[in-house]
Amino acid sequence: MGDDLPDKRKWHPANNPLLAWLPERQSFLDETIFLEGRAQEAQRTHCRCGNHDNGPKYRCRDCFGMEMACHYCIVKHHQCSPLHNIEEWNGSFFQRIKLKTLGLRIQLGHTPSDRCFNPRPSKADDFVVININSIHEVALDFSRWYPATTTDPQTAATFNVLEHFHLLSYESKISAYKFFHGLARRTDNTGLRGGRGHDPGGIAETKAGELAVLCLACPHPGKNLPSGWEHSPPGMRWLYALFIAIDANFCLKWKAVSSDQMDPGLNAGWAYFVEERTYKSYLSERAGERQECSTCVSHNAVNMADTKSSRGLAATGIGTINCARHEFKLPNGVGDLQKGERYLNMDYLVFSALVGFTVTMLNISYDIACQWSKKLWNRMDHMPTHLHIPRNNMLVQYFVPKFHIAAHVAACQVNFSWNLTKWVGRTDGEVPEWGWANANRIASSTKEMGPGTRCDTLDDHFGDWNWKKTTTLGRTLKCKMEEATKWEREHCAALCDLEATVQPALLEEWELEVQTWEEDNTRPNPFESKVAPITQAAVRSQLAESEAQDSQAGINHSLNIDVSPSVLISGGIELEDMQQRLKRDIANLSLHPTDKQREAIIHRTSALQRHINSWTRYQQLYMPIISTLRSSADMSASAPQAALRPQDFPLYLPSALNYLNCDQCLMEYEWELRWAQAHDALNELRSHLRLCSHMYKFKDKHLRGQAASTHAQNLIASVEAKKDAAVDKYKCAHQALESLSSWVDKMGWEERLRPLRHEDAQPMGDFAAGRSQGTGTISWIWLVSDGDTSHSENERVQDCVRIEWCKARARAAQWFEEVELLAEEMRRVLTFLEWQGNWWQERAVLRPLEKITQQEGLHAYAYCQAALRFAMQNSFQARWNFVPQLNHDDGGPSIDAPPVVVEFEEQSGYSMY
Repeated sequence: MGDDLPDKRKWHPANNPLLAWLPERQSFLDETIFLEGRAQEAQRTHCRCGNHDNGPKYRCRDCFGMEMACHYCIVKHHQCSPLHNIEEWNGSFFQRIKLKTLGLRIQLGHTPSDRCFNPRPSKADDFVVININSIHEVALDFSRWYPATTTDPQTAATFNVLEHFHLLSYESKISAYKFFHGLARRTDNTGLRGGRGHDPGGIAETKAGELAVLCLACPHPGKNLPSGWEHSPPGMRWLYALFIAIDANFCLKWKAVSSDQMDPGLNAGWAYFVEERTYKSYLSERAGERQECSTCVSHNAVNMADTKSSRGLAATGIGTINCARHEFKLPNGVGDLQKGERYLNMDYLVFSALVGFTVTMLNISYDIACQWSKKLWNRMDHMPTHLHIPRNNMLVQYFVPKFHIAAHVAACQVNFSWNLTKWVGRTDGEVPEWGWANANRIASSTKEMGPGTRCDTLDDHFGDWNWKKTTTLGRTLKCKMEEATKWEREHCAALCDLEATVQPALLEEWELEVQTWEEDNTRPNPFESKVAPITQAAVRSQLAESEAQDSQAGINHSLNIDVSPSVLISGGIELEDMQQRLKRDIANLSLHPTDKQREAIIHRTSALQRHINSWTRYQQLYMPIISTLRSSADMSASAPQAALRPQDFPLYLPSALNYLNCDQCLMEYEWELRWAQAHDALNELRSHLRLCSHMYKFKDKHLRGQAASTHAQNLIASVEAKKDAAVDKYKCAHQALESLSSWVDKMGWEERLRPLRHEDAQPMGDFAAGRSQGTGTISWIWLVSDGDTSHSENERVQDCVRIEWCKARARAAQWFEEVELLAEEMRRVLTFLEWQGNWWQERAVLRPLEKITQQEGLHAYAYCQAALRFAMQNSFQARWNFVPQLNHDDGGPSIDAPPVVVEFEEQSGYSMY
């Protein structure tokens, strides 16, 4: 969308109040920070009540103005409401204090200045009142508020807050849960300003991403990493790796409204969104580039994003780069997507976020990582130089999130799996999905905003998301550590039990194979079966080799130099498959097909007839009885039925002859080919089920509107048709195997290839009859082993045990790594908080000002933020001191931290949770 407006809406800078306001940002920021101090009240030495013994130390956050009062006025004279929020000046900054702590008692049923002569204190003299401005702890003697219970109440809500919630539930449909948490944050939300007001350069010197709330647990050199970390050996360096997750959200679309001139943003790439002008310029310069086609089945579903209608939209969604372990949005890691999830957009966002980090190991999670990672560094070389990151000494690993990987082909499920890779702990890569529910609630409003307002609003929400994650890191990391230590013990015990059943020599051999692959992924993958899978092509090749060996030995079953018995049977099965495909295509024709469609069907029918005519001539050489069968069928059929359509022509393969005599060699050949055909059909069925499941979930999550949904449904219908074809193919092969089994003396094959019912053809994560993952069982189609029958049963069993041991070893190792990684993250959090607390203390005196009242506001805000970080450090450390950790002997990281210098939480009443 251009920035030019029609002539009838002439635009002039003087007519836009936003542009007039932007130059005043620094002044507004300064005035806001100055209010953190006492302002003019600092000059008063006594309270306005005339009390010289007890100076003014308190102010009310809910009353108008900055006036301060003494303890006597606040408690005795009730200068403000007993349910207001009071702050006390502690000499450096204002801290919240409870009126109960000051000695105030609320005498309900009496005038504020009276004291009850026969008070009835609330139970335990501890009462919580939920009011519209916050949540209060008070000392109460008698209650007429709305109690939470009728028996010894300890919590009540004012009628004011109940009425407020009632109206909000009508207008905004807010839930009681969200409303209460809003009040909790109103009580203490600890707002942040990024320290820009303390910088001598002011707002103008703000750097890209500087206003974002950083992830405390991610590696930040110079802030929370030990000196010399970059020279650590590989066995320790993985602890300092950066984990990022990439994803797109197509619910957060944006209509083509307003312009950058009419609605400029306050943040020019200072927080989470990239700088718009440079980003759009880069996209416009390379808009004509074509994206490489995919070789993976799942990428077709992702390309469905391109089916979305962009009419009237300036952006079909946004792309984001997240911390893959702690759910934070990364600075400069968010940008608009103009047309689907193109590499052009996502590359820019990835490198824009990564330039702010210095790491030697990088783990990237993306649902199309198998395709996107190809030629990534070549694409970086063609990007602006300010987005280039050093990669010579960097180890980069690519992963597909654990939930999404089931939709990928088998090779991707091995090569891009979080579960099978060393030094990544129990990361799942699904972090972006968890945050979308929070952001999608504002999609309907941001869709209609101008460009600047929308970016500022989303930046604000992402900052709030990051801050909430920051304040809860103490609890979340503790829970993760407790879970990790438990599962490490269980999986280590399970691995020991499995290894007790395996010969030590085999364990040594398998251990060497795994270690070799972990050091060099180009070596044979130990998680893949060594037993060759059964395919029709492989069986045809084996049969051809067998016939050639028989011919050299003087045994020749061929009756024609061009067509051997195996070629005859293989050709018949291919003709059968062609007949089924033609029948399906004819059945799917509309009632009024086009001339082109009719022409295509006629050509295919003619080609099939020619193939049948050629094949039946050779069939009569090997199966003479076929001539008698066809003659009998022609004589018994009526005249209109005598000329069968090629798709209905009976081929009379050995499996269809039943009781009639047939050459034993032909029946054995068909058995081998049908066995392979059944496994081929199961492989196709599993692949289509994975793709279909992924496409359905993608459609439900990302696509909106009739046009996009119809297009997507057509793609899904084509995959469903292929799935049904694979089912028919399997059923045909299974029927043939049943017919041949008694003639070729095959026993026990039904245990591996069962009859395929409708409920069997389900994705791996879906369970029939209302069962869940905890109570249901996986369909047998996902448990079939397609190993080569040329291997002995012992070899196949040993191969299965080897793969299961590799997976068990990986699980135990990853839970061990998770414990180590969580301990390192805890250490990083504490170190970062200490660094940030000291950083805020340094900011207090960084910007000299002439007026002492202004200087006090700068000092107060900086010291308050510093004290908050030290209090968080103390709170987290206290929580983690009780975390049960395993005693590793490898010198793992410690979570010990320096002592806290300010007991801020107890003094101020601020709560981290």
